[in-house]
Amino acid sequence: MILAAENISKSYTLKTLLDSATLYVEDDDKMGVIGINGTGKSTLLKILAGIEEPDAGGISRGKNVRVGYLPQNPEFRMGATVISAVMDGVSADVRELKDYEARSILMRLGIADCEAKVETLSGGQRKKVALAAALVRPCELLILDEPTNHLDNEMVTWLEKQLQSFQGALVMVTHDRYFLERVVNKIVELDGGKLYTYPANYSKYLELKAEREDMAQASERKRQALLKVELAWMRRGARARSTKAKGRIQRFEQLSAVEAPKAQENVKIGSAASRLGRKTVEIDHVSKSYGGRTLIRDFSYIVLRDDRVGIVGHNGCGKSTLLNMIAGRLQPDSGSITVGDTVKIGYFAQDNADMDGEKRAIDLIRDIALSVETDEGTLTATQMMERFLFNADLQYTQVKRLSGGEKRRLYLLSVLIGAPNILLLDEPTNDLDIQTLTILEDYLDHFPGAVVAASHDRYFLDRLMQRIFAYEGEGVIRQYPGGYSDYLDARPNPEMPVRVEKGTAQEKEPVRQKKVKFTFKEQREFETIDADVAAAEARIARLDEQIERSAADYLELQRLMEEKQNAEAELERLTERWVYLNDLYEQMKE
Repeated sequence: MILAAENISKSYTLKTLLDSATLYVEDDDKMGVIGINGTGKSTLLKILAGIEEPDAGGISRGKNVRVGYLPQNPEFRMGATVISAVMDGVSADVRELKDYEARSILMRLGIADCEAKVETLSGGQRKKVALAAALVRPCELLILDEPTNHLDNEMVTWLEKQLQSFQGALVMVTHDRYFLERVVNKIVELDGGKLYTYPANYSKYLELKAEREDMAQASERKRQALLKVELAWMRRGARARSTKAKGRIQRFEQLSAVEAPKAQENVKIGSAASRLGRKTVEIDHVSKSYGGRTLIRDFSYIVLRDDRVGIVGHNGCGKSTLLNMIAGRLQPDSGSITVGDTVKIGYFAQDNADMDGEKRAIDLIRDIALSVETDEGTLTATQMMERFLFNADLQYTQVKRLSGGEKRRLYLLSVLIGAPNILLLDEPTNDLDIQTLTILEDYLDHFPGAVVAASHDRYFLDRLMQRIFAYEGEGVIRQYPGGYSDYLDARPNPEMPVRVEKGTAQEKEPVRQKKVKFTFKEQREFETIDADVAAAEARIARLDEQIERSAADYLELQRLMEEKQNAEAELERLTERWVYLNDLYEQMKE
């Protein structure tokens, strides 16, 4: 055991986030923390990382346990370059080796200019710098808050492999269900201030949770039956002088004092949509460029009434640009987009920029609609907010005072209460908890109109989409039938390289970036790296021959196997370095 958090409590104003919660972390644990947004997941991570102190309870760590931490919203010292921010805290004895690793990770995450000032980067790029720093710094316990946010599909797949091979304990908050399925071996659910630990990945967790809830309900039914019998006896008039009667009275009091299991709060979404006519959205030979860079080239498509379209591609390729043009927020450079008379578009953007932070949450919703017709009848704005887990206090709270997850949930409600018949979703899974995501997916299953979504959530794309639009370079958008896994099987180049981002996460006009170039040391290394890789491969081949000849000599065989293991590790390091230097060289040629 490397960390123990025992009976910890934490409150903010009148809201209790943690109520005598206990968690133990062992050295081989890979934990995924889940729960409704606003319940305190990020606060729990801060307490585990030592950033915040609990109001009660204690945290103890094993001797010499180093903790790495990725916050949800990282901050850096002013003037720091990308590489210096990543290397902060790395000891001098491993600094040179870690410098190679840091630059390779940054390249994988789409950041080529390691000398750029961190304050000039977009929010998504800063999160990637912080992620690189967390991965580079040696630690026994790695704590990550939403590590997949702002990563495209290729980057998420790469990070998944990195964390699978991480030699240490991992605790992370993530809503990526494929991550929870493939990386973690424990799920920790935060519900009502309590922590429930399941020794399982995501699919097994769903089974174990259903079993726990069934057992709790069965125990409650038994308690209610006993309570009914004892209550009837009490009403008939208990003879208090009898020892047996005293025991029954005491049992009645104990049964009455037990709290019934609380039903987990869940968002409830009633299906609401306006009538959609024959004509939907027609995209005719559309092209769009920014700063000499083509994002969309000669693209045509007619949106079907019940379409389910997923848009994939690296960050900055133009996914949001396409959605903005369909929504009428941007005009194409050439071609046209025609929208039918009955079309009512609901646009769920990456950020919450449309929400006025000074307004109360209830006023923001009432400004859109006082009520909405759903498949369950007419619901008022207040009733819809209650279904989205906004109690009376939260409804009358200013938008700017809500948590990030609560703002995202409010923004989703503001889109759906307008009863759209075509939904445009730009990264809808960002900052939405798994329970809300699951219910949103069920809502979209029954939504009577079209859905077009740009997303990096592989589970979401597999679960809902029937067609994939994939950006394949130079503004080309190619269509593939099926979900994301079908697209991976069908695409012509399954080993697509990670593309370096240009511009901000908002896909605005690209910022002019400093020209990428080798340092003097990298230039010398680039000239010799091919020979170094070849020499390492030759060394392993020679060792294989020696191992065959020494099969009868146990001690010599053991020595050779250890030497081969070291040689293979060196070859892996050189190969990764070769990839980094050649990627950088390709960037220099562009």
